[in-house]
Amino acid sequence: MPHRFDLLVLGDVNPDVVLGPLTGDLDFRQRENLVGHGSLTLGGSAAITAAGAARLGLKTAFAGRIGDDAAGRFVRDILDERGVDTEALTVDPSLLTPLTAILTRDDSRAIVTSSGVLDAVSAADVPAELLANARHVHASSYFLMPKLAAGLPELFRTARAHGATTSLDTNDDPARQWDPSGIKLVLQETDFLLPNAAEALELSGQSSLLDAVAHLAAQGPTVVVKNGADGAIAHHRGETVTVPASPITPLDTVGAGDSFNAAFLAAMLRGLPLSDALRAGVTGGGRSTLARGGIDGQPTWHELHLTENTETESA
Repeated sequence: MPHRFDLLVLGDVNPDVVLGPLTGDLDFRQRENLVGHGSLTLGGSAAITAAGAARLGLKTAFAGRIGDDAAGRFVRDILDERGVDTEALTVDPSLLTPLTAILTRDDSRAIVTSSGVLDAVSAADVPAELLANARHVHASSYFLMPKLAAGLPELFRTARAHGATTSLDTNDDPARQWDPSGIKLVLQETDFLLPNAAEALELSGQSSLLDAVAHLAAQGPTVVVKNGADGAIAHHRGETVTVPASPITPLDTVGAGDSFNAAFLAAMLRGLPLSDALRAGVTGGGRSTLARGGIDGQPTWHELHLTENTETESA
């Protein structure tokens, strides 16, 4: 039986308030700090990935949790407008939707998040029928949702039993623990691990990026590392593939890694080889930086300027 969805995304969703650029340190003495730009938009690594995938033409569903509040209705509306199926976006009657403030300065940013429902998101929020009807299952923000993290190996195992492939973007660990024992269990059921360079080093405990990629790949997945201005690097079955960065001047890098994820997965699901999927990811992530916030700059498939491998796709 064909799958109902190309992609099921599990994880976090919240409004992002993006402010910047800061020109100096914040003054906490009850002083006004003025910046040039501000935006209210869709946030959460998983949600930004889902929105990007839908814009790229994938039939996308989202499973997670929001509060019964204005913030939850705001993010659901944006996902619905993008064409993401939100039937499995559970409304929690007692906890609030997370909120994130992002302060930008030069090429860096500080992120402050209220957890809200994140501690309550679990494997029980993922309907079995939905898990069985997706070609690919992607999870984001592993360290922000400990209950979902604990159930992720079994969720991925079940998805693979139904013929799906899987991917994980752990994102940052606020506790700086990086949970090596738990991550090892998940990686055994993960087809693609999608960290950025700093996360790859932390997850692996290695001091060089090449060593980190090889170390993580030895645990099972194809490792795809987003490396900012240096492009991307992947390790698959003992071989390393690199792709340079797009020649652009970024306006706002919020959500670029999540847009990379969306474009990379869209290319892989269309049957393109790994090198072309890396190029798609780099282009998708790069284009997203040309607009403020995580989703306004996300490209369509046509805007990636790639050629599909139709023979592989139809096989």
